[in-house]
Amino acid sequence: MRLGIRVRPGASRVRVGPGHDGLLQVAVPARAVDGKATEAALKALAEALGVRRRDVILVTGATSRTKVVDIFPGPSGEPALAGRIVELMAGEPAGGADGSSPGLHGVVG
Repeated sequence: MRLGIRVRPGASRVRVGPGHDGLLQVAVPARAVDGKATEAALKALAEALGVRRRDVILVTGATSRTKVVDIFPGPSGEPALAGRIVELMAGEPAGGADGSSPGLHGVVG
């Protein structure tokens, strides 16, 4: 599944949620130096979607805040992955029922 994301480097904490431009926004504390923000964003996105980091592949945007990624669904399959993306775009917290997840602290919004 191909997805457009917008990375916000230098954030106070990791957050994944809806952006103002219709893309999924991934905020990370890492600075945009030597690909650190990109790697942190891909890791945060994988965690928020419940897939392995190696299943999130950068297609375009290595030096841009706007990126395109390919996501390969985990054992739960593509319908579950699509549902999780819809939840994140709607502003539902990443993680469990209480919104908690290691490294994810709510939603950008």
